[in-house]
Amino acid sequence: MTTHKKLIAGNWKMNGSLAANEALVTALRQGLAANAPACDIALCAPAPYFAQLQSLLVGSPMALGAQDISAQAQGAFTGEQSAAMLKDFGVRYAIVGHSERRQYHGETDDAVAAKTAAALANGITPIVCVGETLAQREAGQTEEVVKRQLAAVIHVNGHCISEIVVAYEPVWAIGTGKTATPEQAQAVHAVLRAQLHHAASEHAAGIKILYGGSMNAANAAELLAQADIDGGLIGGASLKAPDFLQIISAAAR
Repeated sequence: MTTHKKLIAGNWKMNGSLAANEALVTALRQGLAANAPACDIALCAPAPYFAQLQSLLVGSPMALGAQDISAQAQGAFTGEQSAAMLKDFGVRYAIVGHSERRQYHGETDDAVAAKTAAALANGITPIVCVGETLAQREAGQTEEVVKRQLAAVIHVNGHCISEIVVAYEPVWAIGTGKTATPEQAQAVHAVLRAQLHHAASEHAAGIKILYGGSMNAANAAELLAQADIDGGLIGGASLKAPDFLQIISAAAR
């Protein structure tokens, strides 16, 4: 069982506005001021709002995160944001290989490994997402799929694999209202921990493995109580201050 601080990362996806962001962060800051968090917190927001959030988060216990990062340093890559650009805005975390990026943008395991390398090279902590579809789970391929996805990242970044965060997000439980049972989630987290142990034996216990499949205020405590679940990558619930604060509170236990 790991003993380090848990990480609760909100993934806003393509949601937000200047007014909504300010209201949400203000409510979160008020809640955290009343009850200081005992876990790490990140808000992974759409890139147009980085400047606003960099200002809103000053002096708070919340770090700014990105939802993607380019594997390229600079150049003719229209629509991309480099690690150096993210660092200009104080971005500390970057989600890499989210299932929506894999599904809708054709990101391969190799692309995810390259993006992970770009983040690490620039001092940004990558939150590397792995997970299986419903068809893959029903075919008994869960372990094979997540190990393949993580292996690609380890192969390219093995020398500094202890610096990554892993997020297990069963694709069938993202935005569907379905959640892996705590036992199902823990079983996969244990597989990932063993794989990390093989790659970085002395550091494996310190690598955070988050659960990212419809974690919410109602189920967070039970999921976070599992031995190898070190936090959550939170979707819809991260846009509701009371829910997100409740999950943060659950991570402190």
